[in-house]
Amino acid sequence: MNKTKQNPFKPGAGYAPPLLIGRDDDIDDFVEGLDNGPGAPSRLMRVTGARGIGKTVLLSKFAEVASARGWEVIRESASEGLCARLVAQLQPPARGRHDFTLNPSVNVAGLIGGSLGAYHYESPQQMPLTLAGAMRERIGRLEKRDAGLLIEIDEAQAVDKNDMIAIANAAQAMNVENRNYALVFAGLPSMSSKWLNNDATTFMRRAEPHALRDVPLSAVAVSFGDTFEGTGMILAGDPLQAATEATFGYPFMIQLVGYYVWSQARRNHPDDPEVTIEDAQAGIGKALTRLGETVHGPELDGLSSVDRTYLLAMAQDDGPSSTSVIAERLGKGVNYAGNYRARLLEAQVIENKGYGKVDFAIPYLREYLREHAAFYRMSAESGE
Repeated sequence: MNKTKQNPFKPGAGYAPPLLIGRDDDIDDFVEGLDNGPGAPSRLMRVTGARGIGKTVLLSKFAEVASARGWEVIRESASEGLCARLVAQLQPPARGRHDFTLNPSVNVAGLIGGSLGAYHYESPQQMPLTLAGAMRERIGRLEKRDAGLLIEIDEAQAVDKNDMIAIANAAQAMNVENRNYALVFAGLPSMSSKWLNNDATTFMRRAEPHALRDVPLSAVAVSFGDTFEGTGMILAGDPLQAATEATFGYPFMIQLVGYYVWSQARRNHPDDPEVTIEDAQAGIGKALTRLGETVHGPELDGLSSVDRTYLLAMAQDDGPSSTSVIAERLGKGVNYAGNYRARLLEAQVIENKGYGKVDFAIPYLREYLREHAAFYRMSAESGE
């Protein structure tokens, strides 16, 4: 078998991996929802998980499944003007375009007034009706050919409140009318607490929850072996074990390790298909560097200085940390430290490890913090 020149692994954000492992149940639930028609629980779904766990990749798979059935798919990421963009994309193609214009004096986020193609609104309160009308028209055309509409919204924890209220009202209208559509939200764990506890968006409580977790190492090993074999290379024995264990089952790390081990082996011995332990170790090292740049750094940047100080206190331990010891290291009371513990647990940066114990939920975050401790201590002292 000839080796392919193209690396089969895809560690770029949102790219579909060669094999989507560990997500069969989530995909099966989505397919079941499409099969069972309007009203099926998994036609309204919320997908949560830490950065790098594979939320966007799963949305891509859902879109692929729906498209194969003739459904139309609209994908959006939370940012200013979300509902306005949804309405624009829902306009019939026959009208010539999906773009829209607003009065220059109008603030899009405020939705004070403006025109969205054939749809006009004067206030935020009218946007739900506008979006519902646009959905109704588009779904109606799709239903004539036994198809439906899938709307996917990524980074949903960042959706503007007015936009989420509009989506909630439009979705409720489609449910009452028994329309053929599905709606999937994906975001960090904070998405659930933000929208489930909001009286204006109670429909999210009915969304089927899918909390993504790490992939079993046994499945990782099989995936690595099969993927390398598919390109004419051999990853087995100690190199396979080292590569597998280095991932901790973290989906983004699976792609990083696979990518750099494959690249290292091909560079070191292009005519020998067998991956060596040296290839594996070198590739793992490069993957760790990339993980710090793309996951650890951004994750820590999104936390408060006190959150980071809590994590630095945890990083002093080689394993699970005692919450009372962390409080002592912080020089604070247990209740004070507990507030930050709760926030970090909700964000899935840390996880419970038995009574009074916590540990890092993101692989290699402890090591990253140790390497960058001086920087984060200086940031905490400066109040950044």
